[in-house]
Amino acid sequence: MTWRELLADAGASLGDTWEARRLAEEVSGTPFSSLAASLDQVPSLRARQAFARLLERRRRGEPLQHVLGHWSFRTLELLVDGRALVPRPETEVVAGQALAELERLRARRAEVATAPAGARSPSAVPPSAGGLLALDLGTGSGAIACALVAECPAVTVVGVDRSPAALRLAAANRARLRPADAERLMLVEGGWYAPLDPALAGAVDLVVANPPYLAEAEWDGLDPVVRDFDPREALVAGPTGLEALEAVVAGAPAVLVAGGSVVVEIAPLQAGAARWMATSAGAEEVEVLTDLAGRQRVLVARW
Repeated sequence: MTWRELLADAGASLGDTWEARRLAEEVSGTPFSSLAASLDQVPSLRARQAFARLLERRRRGEPLQHVLGHWSFRTLELLVDGRALVPRPETEVVAGQALAELERLRARRAEVATAPAGARSPSAVPPSAGGLLALDLGTGSGAIACALVAECPAVTVVGVDRSPAALRLAAANRARLRPADAERLMLVEGGWYAPLDPALAGAVDLVVANPPYLAEAEWDGLDPVVRDFDPREALVAGPTGLEALEAVVAGAPAVLVAGGSVVVEIAPLQAGAARWMATSAGAEEVEVLTDLAGRQRVLVARW
């Protein structure tokens, strides 16, 4: 069979021509734009066998991202598997907003540094004045943490996760970064703020998180491609679905510098509760931003 015939059969089997092309790209090692010129050629036996294996995995319901073993996230190509959530477009929006907050904090710091000494308030220069410090709570695959250090040279990130398996995946993704970026990403095992050094109190510029936000009752109704392959603990927060969000927001004031920010991914129906939590924790500015589909998705709170 030629590549053209293989793709036609796979597209019909999957009901998705684009996914068939992604499998062909993976097997051939070339983008489809290059492969398109040789569609009437017969691939090697090894390539046909590899294509058949990937196609069968996808037909059995395994997520395409797991079948390929990697997936793009902003400027990065990340390793993905069942140890952590597959990076999703909504989380790219979260990472983008976190980067925007880091830029705001960097600009604020530069402005404070050049202001006359008498014009500075006692809390104007935060403890981490030598550089920005961010926490990525529930780092999972390390997607957000890796994006921050790759796109913001001024930040050091501490990624926290209670899953040793997820941290091993995050470490593998850290190893794919440029060495200078990888040096600014540290990984710590534990739940939320618990494993952090007490010296970080009042020294963190940004807390970012994509925590679990489903209620226990929602688990059985999930699409099998999610329920059967993503870790349950990365999706389900507890009886109400708000438990992880509350832990992230309530713990933030103890670690943030003056003017620090929290950026958290939420479920659209949690927007009201998220605003209330942030305001109750003392945030002076609170907003909820939308994702690419226009759904309320990102809590941004500033102290």
